[in-house]
Formats: sequence, structure tokens, C-alpha cells
Amino acid sequence: MRRADQCLEEDLEWASVSLDLLRNAQPWRTFRWYKGQKHYSGTYWSATVGDHVIYESRLELGRLLFADFDPEVRHIVAQPFLLKAEVQGKLRRHICCSRSATR
Repeated sequence: MRRADQCLEEDLEWASVSLDLLRNAQPWRTFRWYKGQKHYSGTYWSATVGDHVIYESRLELGRLLFADFDPEVRHIVAQPFLLKAEVQGKLRRHICCSRSATR
């Protein structure tokens, strides 16, 4: 994950990642936009966060909308971590999209 000071922490076990660590995480990737791109990225003003939250697809935007209107959600974090796993002997990597934290 990437903290506000841009320090990277790698290889944390999922069980050791606290909500406080995720709450203060910066997006793993920066906002990307270019003419002719095949996905629709952008920024969404979140009432829950009181700031913009980035997204890279309409699916992520839909999740943001649901989270922003859910009264149980207290905070939303965009792309807070890079998930790495070994699948059939091959390392797979995926940047996880926006996540929300409830009470």
C-alpha cells in the first residue's frame, strides 16, 4: 500500500491490514486519461469523504455511488493496495478498486 508520505509497504498479510492503514492509503495508481482510451476513468465527488475519489471504470463508479449513499459507510478509499497472489505457480497482481469502510 502507499501511505500519504508515499512510502511503500509490501508483502503485508491480509489479516494484518487494519482499517486505519487503509483509511490513510493513497491510490496505488495516479489518475489516467488519454484520447481514445477504452475505459472511462474520472473523479467522483464523494459526500462521505468530502473530497474527490478516483475511478478507472464505470463499474468502479457504480460501486462508489452505492458506497456513497450507504448510511453504514464511513470512509471510501480508491485503489488502496496491490494484491499479489500465486495462482498455479504463477505470480498474479491486481490493483484493487475503491473500497469502503463501515462502522
